[in-house]
Amino acid sequence: MAGSRTSRKKAPDKKKSGGFMVFVYVLCGVLTVLSILPFLVMLINATRSTAEIQRHAISLIPSTHLLSNFATLTGKSFNPLRGFMNSMIISTGATACAVYFSTLTAYAIVVYTWRLRQPFFTFIMAVLMIPTQLVSIGFYQFMYQIHLTNNFLALILPSIAAPTMVFFMRQFMLQALPLEIVHSARIDGAKEFYTFNHIVIPIMKPAIATQAIFSFVNSWNSLFLPLVLLTRQDKYTMPIMVSLLKGDIYKTEYGSVYVGLTLTVLPLFIVYFLLSKYIIAGVALGGVKG
Repeated sequence: MAGSRTSRKKAPDKKKSGGFMVFVYVLCGVLTVLSILPFLVMLINATRSTAEIQRHAISLIPSTHLLSNFATLTGKSFNPLRGFMNSMIISTGATACAVYFSTLTAYAIVVYTWRLRQPFFTFIMAVLMIPTQLVSIGFYQFMYQIHLTNNFLALILPSIAAPTMVFFMRQFMLQALPLEIVHSARIDGAKEFYTFNHIVIPIMKPAIATQAIFSFVNSWNSLFLPLVLLTRQDKYTMPIMVSLLKGDIYKTEYGSVYVGLTLTVLPLFIVYFLLSKYIIAGVALGGVKG
């Protein structure tokens, strides 16, 4: 009798939990559709003509104007393939510099014990409060004086100073990096850069992958500083070219704009899918440790 009573009491709990899980799955499905829908509309609009887009801005039925839109895009006064390569060079270089030197800075803050360690970290956090636009005029004047305007280095080298990434790397390193490994490597005679490159970097792969995605996306989508520093057409990036398409004084070719946006977004998907396995591995590792 006691067993039957307990089973009767547990039955409603199972129904409630089952209903809650159904609600969670439905909510996740709706959010997934809302996340994918803008990209789907962008891809479909890349196949539609300007008249079709102006008539119906949103459509889920592809059209047949993809090649003509691409021809219009490549027929402008600039070369989108060149812009694609320019964006790739800048984004890859900026991401590599930001990730490596931010991890190296976090390593110096966590592993070494020195008097100004905490004030140094506080100064890095204070830099976060300074907007980029506030120092853009002085930055441009400095780049002009050292003759780095219309030079990709002006957009790559400043990414070495990435306060947000330093903070993230430090927090991850405090939890994931056992200092005993570093001390053991030193006892075995390993140099500091060897220890950092061959021991610390592999441990930091999940954090590096996460920050590499954000850094690449931010650098790829950047418009303000490239628009200020790059004035030659052969140095234009994809966001600059897309913005010029939208600002055509005669007619805005929306189909070619969507083709340009599609070309701009595709590398971001590729980078995410290449690095997502490291993020998932890091999350799984954190769950096992917890």
